[in-house]
Amino acid sequence: MGAGQYDDLPDAVVIADREGLVCEVNDAAVRLLGRRRADLDGVALSKVLALRDVEGQDWWHCVRPYDGIATRSRLVESSWYLADGTEVLLTVRLHREQATGPVTRLAAVLRDARTRQRMDRSRSDLVATVAHELRSPLTGVKGFTSTLLSKWERFSDSQRRLMLETVDADADRLTRLIAELLDVARIDSRRLQLRTQPLDLAQRTRQLVENLPAGDGRPRRLRLHQVPETWVDPDKYAQVLSNLMENAVRHGEGTITVGVQPGDGVVELWVQDEGHGIPAELRQRVFTKFWRHGSHTGTGLGLYIVHGLVAAHGGSVTVEAATGGGARLRVCLPSGQPAVME
Repeated sequence: MGAGQYDDLPDAVVIADREGLVCEVNDAAVRLLGRRRADLDGVALSKVLALRDVEGQDWWHCVRPYDGIATRSRLVESSWYLADGTEVLLTVRLHREQATGPVTRLAAVLRDARTRQRMDRSRSDLVATVAHELRSPLTGVKGFTSTLLSKWERFSDSQRRLMLETVDADADRLTRLIAELLDVARIDSRRLQLRTQPLDLAQRTRQLVENLPAGDGRPRRLRLHQVPETWVDPDKYAQVLSNLMENAVRHGEGTITVGVQPGDGVVELWVQDEGHGIPAELRQRVFTKFWRHGSHTGTGLGLYIVHGLVAAHGGSVTVEAATGGGARLRVCLPSGQPAVME
């Protein structure tokens, strides 16, 4: 059995003939099964795929791929264990020359279950993050509304107004969190829609920075240059700038500087602070989902969304060390033409 047509595939592939004997395996299967290719040629599939479930039951006898239901053409993905305890996900395709005839060829695909485990952990992280972030504002909303409903007459107008303003702020926080989660879902599924139009980014940036909330009162500085007209989605651009500013407020120190300048075929937007900066070894991780650094709170989704929105425009975002300390996040957007999503 020499090198085959399936060696370029990342998953393990095992092919058996009408007699249930292995006639081909790929390199990934050789590595996963821990046996030489020559030792697998012509061996019974039941011995090559000596898999068991969590209760110790044998895959071959449970599934009976060759003499089971005569109309089966596929065995859906299921979890099994190799002899060394490695969990694998197994999918099987059964080929028949006639609809209800005997199996003439069997193709089994195995992949390491650790990929699914990572996805499960990611989903668990999402659930935990959402639960944590929802709990705080919901607690405030419930507490103040319950108090007002039960003890309305005991409070003055100013006290009621303060409570309602707090409820309103918490409701805004919940709305932003839900919007973030929807954006993450659209980015992950590649269903993000852009409504691009020509925009003067320097002028738009000035308007956005002047209208953004003051945050913790940190001073701001603008360095805007004349740039070519750029095709962007105005709402998505505002979201990118808002998230970058929020990141600088939350993680940085000193003056926040926002700049727009022309580049080589691009328009550059950058936001920098005067804090301690981001170590070089962590700079690629800041754009991953749920990334947090230090003791700062938050969903850890802001820069992940920035990366997704910028990529949808055909641009890029990077982290640099700012002159004199701090971090600079630089966004490069193609200038002069609309971006086309793939």
